[in-house]
Amino acid sequence: MKEKLRIIVSGGGTGGHIFPAVSIANAIKKRHPDADILFVGAEGRMEMKRVPAAGYPIKGLPICGFDRKHLLKNVGVLFKIWKSRRMARNIIRDFKPMAVVGVGGYASGPTLNVAQAEGIPTLIQEQNSYAGVTNKLLAKGADRICVAYDGMERFFPKEKILLTGNPVRQGLLQHAENRDEALAAFGLQPGRKTVLLIGGSLGARTLNESMLENLKTIASSGVQFIWQTGGYYYAGIRETLKLEGQPANLFVTDFIAKMEEAYAAADLVISRAGASSISELCLLGKPAVLVPSPNVAEDHQTKNALALVEKDAALYVKDAEAVEKLIPLALQAVEDENRLAALSQNIRKLAFADAADRIAEEVCRLAGTYRERKK
Repeated sequence: MKEKLRIIVSGGGTGGHIFPAVSIANAIKKRHPDADILFVGAEGRMEMKRVPAAGYPIKGLPICGFDRKHLLKNVGVLFKIWKSRRMARNIIRDFKPMAVVGVGGYASGPTLNVAQAEGIPTLIQEQNSYAGVTNKLLAKGADRICVAYDGMERFFPKEKILLTGNPVRQGLLQHAENRDEALAAFGLQPGRKTVLLIGGSLGARTLNESMLENLKTIASSGVQFIWQTGGYYYAGIRETLKLEGQPANLFVTDFIAKMEEAYAAADLVISRAGASSISELCLLGKPAVLVPSPNVAEDHQTKNALALVEKDAALYVKDAEAVEKLIPLALQAVEDENRLAALSQNIRKLAFADAADRIAEEVCRLAGTYRERKK
């Protein structure tokens, strides 16, 4: 009887890293129900709650990023990196993984670095069109690099690259909603065009300011809006709407639990340009206006957005110009049936429906080969 597979999945920090990580783990479990999967994340980050909620054990490392504004604080960061490497080594030696997967985020660096030093096969999942520093450093020792965009040989050895796309959160397609029922869930009317604005679970300041500055335009437009503010901004926005009046064609919430309903209701989506969000939009064929966050490493969200714009698969507004231009552009686009149809057709061409399964297949292949070699 073969020894069951043992896999470590490392990374996190944002939902954009955690959703793909859990999707990969679920796809591995589908192939090998008896596989042991352990997550390694960063202490105090979102994965420490989200991963156990998805049914998987997780260990945390005291890792954090460098402070580029206050260089003296990085003495403590260097100590945390050293401590995280030591802890990662102990985790790997105790768990004895047959393969280690890195999905991005602080914890993936020391975990994959130690695994590579121990001769354990590693797979990197690079979500963005512009590779992050950690993944570029890990690429030399990685066995396989799964990417979501063409042209990634700019960053990685060509022979290691596999174009798989990004896994998305489970249930978006399995639980696709009827549009009229979805609109009813938000208290909106079935016969009107609908724009969905999402800024991630924490929210996006510029997107929220764009809405607040254009409330009168929205009220008189005849277009309905579903507005996810994010938890951080919600209370302040509610107060503003009490003072200025909330348009009847505007549904406001801090968080949308059933994203499949929100997507089904929307004719057009306004979103940041994180890799996970873009992958969902591609899979669902949703016309989108992308407003890349300027507060990310290497400005990778702008590069993600432009990769779609070049294929006429999305519209794009710079963060600095959003308050002035975003809502007028969205209102113009959502009323243009031909434009919506073209955007939908073009973005759907970029979708990878089986990304998690393809990545899981590679992980299981690497782990199986390692298991046979270690007999």
